[in-house]
Amino acid sequence: MPKSPRSIIETRPSRTKIVATVGPASSSREQLESLLGAGVDVFRLNMAHGGPAEQEASLAAIRAAAESVGRPAAVLTDLAGPKIRLGEIPGGQLVCNSGDRVRFVHGGEMKEQKREGRREKREDSVGASHPSSLFSLPSSPFTALTTTYQPLLDELAVGDRIMLADGTVSLTVEEVDPAGATCRVVQPGVVRSRQGVNLPGVKLSAKALDDADRRNAVWAAKNGVDFVGLSFIRKAEEVQELKALLAEHNPETQVIAKIEKPEALEHLDQIVSAADGVMVARGDLGVEIDIARVAMAQKEIIAACNRQRKPVIVATQMLDSMTHSRTPTRAEVADVSNAILDGADACMLSGETAIGEYPREAVEMMHRIAMETERLHLTLPSAMENSRRLTASGMGDEKSCPATSASDRRLLASGYSSNDDVPSVLNPITETTVAAAGRIAEELGAKVVVVATASGATALSMAKNRRRVFTLGVSDSPATLRRMCLYWGVIPLAGAPTNDSAALLRYVVDLGRAEKLLTAGDRIVLVAGTGLSVSRHNMIVVHEVG
Repeated sequence: MPKSPRSIIETRPSRTKIVATVGPASSSREQLESLLGAGVDVFRLNMAHGGPAEQEASLAAIRAAAESVGRPAAVLTDLAGPKIRLGEIPGGQLVCNSGDRVRFVHGGEMKEQKREGRREKREDSVGASHPSSLFSLPSSPFTALTTTYQPLLDELAVGDRIMLADGTVSLTVEEVDPAGATCRVVQPGVVRSRQGVNLPGVKLSAKALDDADRRNAVWAAKNGVDFVGLSFIRKAEEVQELKALLAEHNPETQVIAKIEKPEALEHLDQIVSAADGVMVARGDLGVEIDIARVAMAQKEIIAACNRQRKPVIVATQMLDSMTHSRTPTRAEVADVSNAILDGADACMLSGETAIGEYPREAVEMMHRIAMETERLHLTLPSAMENSRRLTASGMGDEKSCPATSASDRRLLASGYSSNDDVPSVLNPITETTVAAAGRIAEELGAKVVVVATASGATALSMAKNRRRVFTLGVSDSPATLRRMCLYWGVIPLAGAPTNDSAALLRYVVDLGRAEKLLTAGDRIVLVAGTGLSVSRHNMIVVHEVG
């Protein structure tokens, strides 16, 4: 744990947190230390790739790297969820031309197909050992596909759309019979073995938490992982199921709900309320809904999280080109910046750090974008002022936007990162005190706001006020310190006294002077309790360094 915030302030002075996925390009202790130095706050373990031994080794390396660097780093275990995938394709890939017929069948089925005028009957030998495999002959008029989701044929209907290969190939179901489903290729492309299958608008019976996910979740809880990501959720009850499972093994482990299904958008407020945090998982979300809606869905999700004081991560293809390039595209830079302006707490790197050629450069670039965005954003008028100008100019009213839905108009009216009129999730006295402390700190040009917190909730509330001044989140709980690594603008600090306000203030001042972070005349705002109200922050202390 850190003895001072110096290394944090020097290596990652951005308020926006960075989540990096661990993989072959970043799994060693040395690589992880390098990424921490570049600005990573949270490491993601993708349970869809790698076995238990590999994940355990990565977790141990992360903890060793954080100890070596001298600051906490949170760990997010991302469950695979009920992701539907194609089976194995002979030759590894299949070209789908526009108008081709593709037939989904049960795995392991014997198929009869034509080839060069000669009838052949071949058994799917791969399917004998892998019941969810795929068999095809390229010259056949029909190509038989199977998937990892056995009830698929029972849940498809004529007219349903099937998206393959991250939405690059589109099929329409034309006929369903007991033996299979015949589809026509609408959008051509190439599909490969084990690629994803999405069924936009199809109500599937698959559970968000299968047996493998439950085992991985229990492993995460027992090993002290900070966050567990729940994939493909549709309703709040699925979040509650995972939270109950985790609580049996480690009550400190929290749930990150990944929004990637249209049903999740329909129950967004309830899911956000049930979860400890949210991820805008734009990969599958952009296939499950119209891709043109993704940007506005992102804003809607972030706004819902900020209303309910929940941390939110924006993920997928943020700097994707940096997987193989030292520099991102201009559009990617704008994407990261826009996510920050939307009000995201963190931005995530996936393949860029897991398998990319330039993992450290990708982190450094995301950090640079965050720094520049925050520098400009924090000098602009508030989001609500911008929103009122939009409404006054006619951009946000119903008459000038007749094609927008009521939810879209509410989103326009709410602003991209509004923090006013937010329902309290803390004691209202604490919530009001925290909000006032942020305003006072800005008015006085304070160097930092100091908050002692047992669970991190008070620090999260300060983060959601989106103030210019950094928050020093002081705690004697290692789990809380790691949890605060996900909170916007919060610097976790261990070692300070947390039950004596005067001693805490002296500790911060002495530490700041010793590390040359504070000089005479600098101001500190401390949020504390008087001791008259148990478990409440009800006092603001403004101190000027002498």
